[in-house]
Amino acid sequence: MTLRKSKELARLKRKKRIRKKVTGTSERPRLCVFRSAKHIYAQVIDDSNGKTLASASTLSREIRSGLKYSGNIEAAKKVGELIATKSLERNIKKVAFDRNGYLFHGRLKALALLAREKGLEF
Repeated sequence: MTLRKSKELARLKRKKRIRKKVTGTSERPRLCVFRSAKHIYAQVIDDSNGKTLASASTLSREIRSGLKYSGNIEAAKKVGELIATKSLERNIKKVAFDRNGYLFHGRLKALALLAREKGLEF
């Protein structure tokens, strides 16, 4: 087993543990974050109805043009700001944060902190 494979398996194990506890309801949907090497994605999901209520990523039209590189902390901050504004437009103020098995630092932390700063409550 390669190092990359074992890191991915460890993340998937953490993801399973987290998802047992974190679910999105209509009162408190789940803010799920996924990151790849080049991009970061965020979705606000209502698990009880199986609907995505809001989404933002570095591929979003509003963000894409203003970025020099989409795989860094600055890009994650912009995604956090956009997901917060989209959520607040839809009257979603409280969310359950799902870090998707990733450790809470770097791009993930920057996204979460800016979303909190813009008005989302975790």
